[in-house]
Amino acid sequence: MEKYSKFSIRARINSFRYAFRGLSFMFQTEQNSWIHLFVTIVVIASGVWFHISATEWCFASLAIGLVFMAEMVNTAFERLLDLVHPEEHPMVGKIKDLAAGTVLATAVIAIAVGLIIFLPKIIDKLGRM
Repeated sequence: MEKYSKFSIRARINSFRYAFRGLSFMFQTEQNSWIHLFVTIVVIASGVWFHISATEWCFASLAIGLVFMAEMVNTAFERLLDLVHPEEHPMVGKIKDLAAGTVLATAVIAIAVGLIIFLPKIIDKLGRM
């Protein structure tokens, strides 16, 4: 317990190193993270193109962040379960399915947020053509 009682700049720097290592691991091992990254780039480019408001940027950023967080937690669960119970087991499969379902549900919510923000702008642009 002693090592957690003192504040250390070095420990804080190391914590960021560990976090970036985790992000790197996710992008190296999870193909869906590349899809999330691609969609993120499209959303950011669309936000710039359509000049979305600060509030819309906040909602888009939260939606993007939640999808990445869900993907990271899903990846952590999968790796932990593989370590603890490497052989197939019905309950392990159900837990992994739940974690994957969390990512799917979060992505659907993010898509809804994107539609709420961008669909009226797209319709407006098409209406002016």
